[in-house]
Amino acid sequence: MTTTPQPETSAPTPAAPPRPSDTFVAYVLSLCENKRVQSDLRTGLGQPVERCNYLHRYLVRRLPERQHRDARRAHYAVAALIAARPRSARTSDAERADKAAAPPAWYRRPNLGASLAAAVNAQAIKPGSAEDDLHLFARQSSDGLHTRMPALTRHLLTGGIALDWAVLLEDLIWWDRDRERIATRWLESYFRALDSEGGDAAEADDMPELHEENI
Repeated sequence: MTTTPQPETSAPTPAAPPRPSDTFVAYVLSLCENKRVQSDLRTGLGQPVERCNYLHRYLVRRLPERQHRDARRAHYAVAALIAARPRSARTSDAERADKAAAPPAWYRRPNLGASLAAAVNAQAIKPGSAEDDLHLFARQSSDGLHTRMPALTRHLLTGGIALDWAVLLEDLIWWDRDRERIATRWLESYFRALDSEGGDAAEADDMPELHEENI
């Protein structure tokens, strides 16, 4: 008696382990469910690690003991930015978490440039201002970038624009050592995600007004 060979079934592809940046962001989001802890984390907004006295008790054991200065500051900064979200953004983040599916491939996740384009498309930021911000950031050291980040992220969040905190965290970690590549990626993402109407508006902003002497 012969048996018909059965087709081989491939084993399911194991899910990729979460990135350390995603794990850290999830941890901070869980911390912020406690109002007292959220308030403590918010005191680090725009501050260097040396002035983040209230953050150490929550973050030190989550970070390597011998971590590069830029990486440590990036983790503290993102924790403070998450804690400083306006109420509307906290509500939106909770709703997205309830509906969360598998995250897209890393290269498809929105960086700061894509978020600025979304703000322009939603008419939350003027095209000229968004592009000026990106060019300004491209010239900043890590210290300068950290100083400007709280106001920008709050503007985006207040306008209903979501931020991918894990992507921002990794970009801040590498900023001083790979600034040109990251800044270029932000600009490319901005122009790719910009609606054609937004692009037309940006061109219009750059054009001089037509007066009789210019015709």
